[in-house]
Amino acid sequence: MAIPIGVLIGLALGALGGGGSILTVPALVYVLGLDPAAATTSSLIIVGLTALIAVIPHARAHRVRFGAGLMFGALGTAGSFAGAALSQSLPATTLLIAFAGLMLVVATLMLRRALAHRPSGGPPFDATLEPMITLRPFSCACPRVAKVVVTATAVGLITGFFGVGGGFVLVPALVLALGFPMPTAVGTSLLVIAVNSATALVARLSHGSTDLDWRLIGVFTLAAIAGSLVGGRVAGAVDPRRLTIAFAFLLILVALYTAARSFGLIG
Repeated sequence: MAIPIGVLIGLALGALGGGGSILTVPALVYVLGLDPAAATTSSLIIVGLTALIAVIPHARAHRVRFGAGLMFGALGTAGSFAGAALSQSLPATTLLIAFAGLMLVVATLMLRRALAHRPSGGPPFDATLEPMITLRPFSCACPRVAKVVVTATAVGLITGFFGVGGGFVLVPALVLALGFPMPTAVGTSLLVIAVNSATALVARLSHGSTDLDWRLIGVFTLAAIAGSLVGGRVAGAVDPRRLTIAFAFLLILVALYTAARSFGLIG
């Protein structure tokens, strides 16, 4: 079961550029039988490695800003540790209910983005060409700096708490906070996902040991990587707007199922 599920999640991640990995945790819990703590920790390994491989073709196409991506990931470190600590202190049912709420929020954001009218073309300028802080002479775009710090910390918090990559937040965050063109935001988000996942994994392991099924993780990860590479090609052949809408409705169904199971409405 890990192989077809991993391929499907990889397809979603590769085709959507962010948000596909959010199905990893419910798949690990309800299909493969892992407890929520092990599922969220395993998800960090699967999502992080998949994103790390998926970033390679984007880097070859010069769509990855390594400096900005590493900086964004580093700024999210505090949030990752805080989220990991908070997740360890909550009951499994509470964690799953919160995860169901997160999926509904993500689905809503994806639907709004897909249904909104967007003019053709990218931003009128690339804000990443303008430094936020200079020393000689000293100048500081402090509102942009604050926006980047808050956004990076929030993404790290989500990653550490839920065990997801946060790509659904990262792409719009990189566009709005750093002024990235959309293709660059998608490519750089994969790098940030890999950094955030690694940081959150270290944070989780430092707060207590969790028994992990490494064979399952390995098979799932390989399948997800293969699916993500295929998903990148699917994205070019399918209308991304329709793909996003379909995936958003799938997220809503999974969120409702997760909430119903958590509240004991279904067995």
